[in-house]
Amino acid sequence: MTTLRKLVPGLLLVIVISIISAQLGSILPLVGGPVFGLLIGILLNNSVGKPKNTLSGVQFSSKKVLQWSIIVIGCNMSLASVWSTGVQSLAVLLSSLLAAFLAAYFFGKLLKIPTRLKILIGVGTAICGGSAIAATSPIIEAEETEIAYSISTIFMFNIAAVLLFPWIGHFIGLSDTGFGLWAGTAINDTSSVVAAGYMYSNAAGDYATIVKLVRTTFIIPITFCLAMIFARKKRQQQQMDGSTETYNPLKVFPWFIVWFLVASLLNTIGLFGEEFLTFTGHASKFMIIMALTAIGLSANFRSMLKTGVRPILFGLIVWFSVAAVSLSVQWISAQL
Repeated sequence: MTTLRKLVPGLLLVIVISIISAQLGSILPLVGGPVFGLLIGILLNNSVGKPKNTLSGVQFSSKKVLQWSIIVIGCNMSLASVWSTGVQSLAVLLSSLLAAFLAAYFFGKLLKIPTRLKILIGVGTAICGGSAIAATSPIIEAEETEIAYSISTIFMFNIAAVLLFPWIGHFIGLSDTGFGLWAGTAINDTSSVVAAGYMYSNAAGDYATIVKLVRTTFIIPITFCLAMIFARKKRQQQQMDGSTETYNPLKVFPWFIVWFLVASLLNTIGLFGEEFLTFTGHASKFMIIMALTAIGLSANFRSMLKTGVRPILFGLIVWFSVAAVSLSVQWISAQL
């Protein structure tokens, strides 16, 4: 009960801001509730500051609610649909993912981007924006400021993509399927993929949404790999420090991703009814807003400014690499 009392003030603050952000997101879906939550949180924390008694609840939301939101997202994912579309789009998906990670690795080194920020922007661009960042951040122990900066960077390119992609698609004469595949593999956030796809055509929107769903499943292998890499680094660091403490890799293992997969499997076999899926669809979106609101309430704007413009340039390069490779692979496939 003592722990619960500590959480209540912060949870109430996060929920109130999240409700406001969700309403604003429904009015301006191009921006979306999560981004409004993040921005309101940052503005509040860096202007008047949050009350001291809200700290526990805010931290709980930025970590636990964040992980639970990923699990709930799994309830609405059908692995059968993912498989059928994945086979058709596999070459473009794998090529664009590889392009993202190679660009993140080489240009991250060239621009001297901090490791955790580099991973967050790279994974967010490669897979699915805020959801991928949310899934990755607890594994690499990212700070709230790094999460806020990476999501803000990804958001800028989402807006640019929604405005530019349909125009470019019509200019170069992409088919509905071709544009859907391009949007689904090269635009970061799901809402932006849907917006750009349906701006092009209904058929393009339908296909882009399914491709994006397939792309989202790559969260699973990527987070597992990151968990193993960071577990190995921690073990090596302990050995170098001469620590006698036995390192337990299960402590950093992303168990919430396992439950995400379980939820997806249960949905695939038809265990969930229509009403439950509607509820979890709304719940997952609101929980993401809560998590990003809490991250905003924990972010230090001065620290973000100190990071400078290099991460934004880095994000632009990675995003451009993904968009270019996705189009190139489609063109090469059409010539064969």
